[in-house]
Amino acid sequence: MNGGGRLRVTLLGGFQAARGDTVLSVSGARLQGLVTRLALGGGRAVEQGVLVDAIWAEEPPAGPAHALQALVSRLRRAIGSADAVVQVAGGYRLDVDPADVDALRFEQLAATGRYRLRAGDPDAAATVLGEAVALWGDRPGTEPAVVAAVAPATATRLAHTSAEAVADLAEAELSLGRADASAARLTGLLADHPAHERAAALLMDALAGQGRQAEALTVYERIRRTLADALGADPGTALRDRHLRLLRPGRSTPTPPPVERPGRVRTGNLPAPLTSFVGRDDDLARISALLAGGRLITVVGPGGAGKTRLAIEAAHQHHHEYRD
Repeated sequence: MNGGGRLRVTLLGGFQAARGDTVLSVSGARLQGLVTRLALGGGRAVEQGVLVDAIWAEEPPAGPAHALQALVSRLRRAIGSADAVVQVAGGYRLDVDPADVDALRFEQLAATGRYRLRAGDPDAAATVLGEAVALWGDRPGTEPAVVAAVAPATATRLAHTSAEAVADLAEAELSLGRADASAARLTGLLADHPAHERAAALLMDALAGQGRQAEALTVYERIRRTLADALGADPGTALRDRHLRLLRPGRSTPTPPPVERPGRVRTGNLPAPLTSFVGRDDDLARISALLAGGRLITVVGPGGAGKTRLAIEAAHQHHHEYRD
């Protein structure tokens, strides 16, 4: 980008666009929608039709190409650079680094933090996840309105990933002996997501670890009623097991199961890794981020690129979340 500093776009805690230290005047729902949809592309081209559908939704203008071009011209003036929005074949590209779009940076941090947690490094996980959650301000786990307006599926994915990142951070804190911080974080998460079973299970661990068994039992009863009333479902195995351990006198305080390191032999139908697996942390982090938004991920690449080995390693890391 030309002089004036890097372009930065904030989407999670309310919309803001800045260039260097200067906050840009980007007013109006359509102009903000254009910035948002382009920023979510992370510097990649976004098709003209996608932009028109996102910005005008069910009321497209009579001349969509001309209307979009006029809006792009307004954005260039607001940023102060004709090179800020690049026209490419069939669409436009915002000249922005993915690391300077908070929503994209959040997803990368959340995936990296989860990978570190599953790899048995809660200290590193807590650091990375703390940075990820902080990007949301006071309300992690809620759909960012400006994203929901132009990319509702992305907004839903971000909210889900945020809730899981909070739970991951709480799990890391619990592993580090920070039960008070973990309990407070999980209480807030359950206030926004009362049917979040993993959060409830972790909160039971955090409370029981402080000798607050009665409160842990109350958490179980609360989520049991919530699941029954809202979903007509019973608590899952993890919650039931914790409940039983709390009810049995003489048993040790429930603690979270140890984090399994990649490559550890376990029961299941996944093939055991025959070699070490190094140098593809970014690919594994990307798969973790995608799995936060959906269960089916396709790994593509040329023959001999290591697609099967990568898929098996990712499956080993996430075996606890899926049945074989």
